[in-house]
Amino acid sequence: MYHVYAFATPNSVKVPIALEELGIDYTLHAVNVRKGEQKSDVFLALNANGKVPVLTTDDREFTLTESAAILLYLAEKHGQLLSQDPVHRARTFEQLFVHASGLSPAFGQAGYFLKFAPEVMPHAIERFSGEANRQLKLLDAILSAQPFVAGDEYSVADIAHFGWIWRRAFANLTLDDTPNVQRWYDAVLARPAVARAIGKLELLASENS
Repeated sequence: MYHVYAFATPNSVKVPIALEELGIDYTLHAVNVRKGEQKSDVFLALNANGKVPVLTTDDREFTLTESAAILLYLAEKHGQLLSQDPVHRARTFEQLFVHASGLSPAFGQAGYFLKFAPEVMPHAIERFSGEANRQLKLLDAILSAQPFVAGDEYSVADIAHFGWIWRRAFANLTLDDTPNVQRWYDAVLARPAVARAIGKLELLASENS
């Protein structure tokens, strides 16, 4: 049995989505990041970096952090959501790296400087909001020519991108100028596994608010 330590965050949602898509049983454990529970000694024993999500097993002999690493592990272990074709596989990795180095940090920093920074920093807001919008437009161009972010098949790369785009309001971003991203987002959101994962995470957050 897998255990997922998470909250209703952009990175956390990726792991339940993958497990729901794979049809694998798991148990969710709330780590309320709004209350700083990710910095508790109990959680730091699981992840010294103090971040969700974390994947582990009943005996905790195996513990894995970082959402992209967890997605790849699940895809490799269970033989789904990652093509075996070398080109398609490379495109999936390409988009995972784009997400980790570009889209995710831009969205996160834009939201931080808009909502949590101790002082208003116009240059930082402009820098990261601009970069977040640039990343959306790059993704829009890719999705203008194919149904999913790495090609014709839904993959862990779609799950990775979905997390932050699902929480785009945190950075005051919209999809108004990226119709292909909007089309893709609606299609992913409509997947039953995605709906189940979001519902479970939102219930977890409401019960541990």
